[in-house]
Amino acid sequence: MAALFEQLINDYGVITPRAVADEFHTTLKDISALTGLPQDTISKRERFQSKASQKRLRDIVMIINRVLPWCGSSLQAYAWFRSEPIPSFGDLTAEGMVKRGMSDAVLEYLDRIAEGGFA
Repeated sequence: MAALFEQLINDYGVITPRAVADEFHTTLKDISALTGLPQDTISKRERFQSKASQKRLRDIVMIINRVLPWCGSSLQAYAWFRSEPIPSFGDLTAEGMVKRGMSDAVLEYLDRIAEGGFA
């Protein structure tokens, strides 16, 4: 988890939406859609630094970082996060689960898979 966090977290311990957008070669508008947070929240420092916004951004980074070894690159892990349906969650994607506030369930699912469990 440290490697991706080190790239995306600033000196103040904050994950900035711009850093996430730059890492995945996308826009702040896409990061807004990805997180389920309003574009105003993503674009204004005082809003994206809030506890709730930082939790959503950290959850995304943690999930993507967790699948990174299986995907091979951060861009492929990002693509998995956005588009791969997860049967255990009614074919919702990890992105859909995060938007519903269920990132802990995704992380538990990934831990189960990593330990050799069933999807």
